Amino acid sequence: MANRNPVSRSPCRTGLSPKYWILMVISEEEKEVRLLHDSTASMRTMKMKPVEILLLVLCLNIVAFGVNGGPPTCPANLESDCGDSDEWKGEFFPGIPKIKYEGPSSKNPLAFKWYNAEEVILGKKMKDWFRFSVAFWHTFRGTGADPFGAPTKNWPWEDGTNSVAMAKRRMRANFEFIDKLGVDWWCFHDRDIAPDGQTLEETNANLDEVVEFAKELQGSKIRPLWGTAQLFLHPRYMHGGATSSELGVYAYAAAQVKKAMEVTHYLGGENYVFWGGREGYQSLLNTDMGRELDHMARFLEAAVAYKKKIGFKGTLLIEPKPQEPTKHQYDWDAATTANFLRKYGLIGEFKLNIECNHATLAGHSCHHELETARLNDLLGNIDANTGDPQIGWDTDQFLTDIAEATMVMQSVVKNGGLAPGGFNFDAKLRRESTDVEDLFIAHISGMDTLARGLCNAAKIIEDGSLAELVRKRYASFDTELGALIETGKADFELLEKKALQWGEPKVPSAKQELAEMIFQSAL
Repeated sequence: MANRNPVSRSPCRTGLSPKYWILMVISEEEKEVRLLHDSTASMRTMKMKPVEILLLVLCLNIVAFGVNGGPPTCPANLESDCGDSDEWKGEFFPGIPKIKYEGPSSKNPLAFKWYNAEEVILGKKMKDWFRFSVAFWHTFRGTGADPFGAPTKNWPWEDGTNSVAMAKRRMRANFEFIDKLGVDWWCFHDRDIAPDGQTLEETNANLDEVVEFAKELQGSKIRPLWGTAQLFLHPRYMHGGATSSELGVYAYAAAQVKKAMEVTHYLGGENYVFWGGREGYQSLLNTDMGRELDHMARFLEAAVAYKKKIGFKGTLLIEPKPQEPTKHQYDWDAATTANFLRKYGLIGEFKLNIECNHATLAGHSCHHELETARLNDLLGNIDANTGDPQIGWDTDQFLTDIAEATMVMQSVVKNGGLAPGGFNFDAKLRRESTDVEDLFIAHISGMDTLARGLCNAAKIIEDGSLAELVRKRYASFDTELGALIETGKADFELLEKKALQWGEPKVPSAKQELAEMIFQSAL
């Protein structure tokens, strides 16, 4: 016997699809309600008590308002009636409001405490210093898998396929997320936003269909910070793309980059990134390193030529990484990449996309890599993430260290900003974080951390104590002889004469502890 206790279930849970509407109420003696279904035009009669009829009328009116009077807000759950993967237009994050700035005293996890987009710091709005971008591959394709475990994420909008319909559904989730987070940029790999087909022609057609949909969704305000081609996941790229020993793979990689550059340009992207995830070697015993480096240079030269041919005005970026997945990758760090660009005459055509986690894998700090790029006039973009020193691989964690963020922002301020580059969150949730709201919390935390870093960098600059300490350390070069050295006019004979005249030099303290004290006082 059915449970008729009104407390045990909501009176709105009639079990009817929202595609039914009440046609008429029959006499009280008959106690019947007739329903008309919109798709079949069939009649359905239900025997009900008068009070049940009133409840049904009330509930169906509420449903009708949800369908016709405002946007649906039920979760993006494929098991629900409103969750059709092709047609449903409801919210993917129904419980999440637009993220607002509430100030440092706020305890709301879904609010900014430090990132105030319109606040002016050092003559520029916060949003213009950062140009924050959501990384599609981690945010919407991240699974929680690691080298030792299966995926842990089961987002409600996923249907388990890699179809074009599913790709469009993810794209709608992406732009709702961007809108609620309040940023203007996103970035992507071609194969993350659209699936491979059976042929290159089919793959390109899939990409075109999804990109056209993304173009419609992003409107005039939102656009890609950058796009790139995924030349590392498919087995064809096991030996690399531009450095593969197989000519057919080199040609396929070129075709894939050509298409990815075209769609990035079509979407209004401001940069295009090359990440050589397989461009390197495992062993020199079976590798012609010189030939592979030449091939990579020819590949990048062809990319420059095609960029100009299609009228793409964006910056071409190279993202250094030392290892993992390849044992030794050719763009090991900022200095190695700068040397490669100079050798092949490409120094004026590319800038660098520095990833903090890659810096630490190369044995450097992120600050070191940023300064190396900046001093070579190559700093173009930053992958805002960090790694775990107790884990040996690229963990891509959100940057939450205030001291590291402050050093990062010191370099960005010295660089005058990053535009047309910016900060993209090449960062993913921890394996154990599986709630949809965690996506927002992670980005909010990362944005707040960098905002605090900017405020701290501004304090350090305005205070001037650290800059004065550095100036005093090199004061001996602020002399006539120092000027001759720095302009290349002091030869060895002159320097020997001065050394004989002055005798043993006195070497002052570097005052490192004082420098650290000044820095820490700003945090």
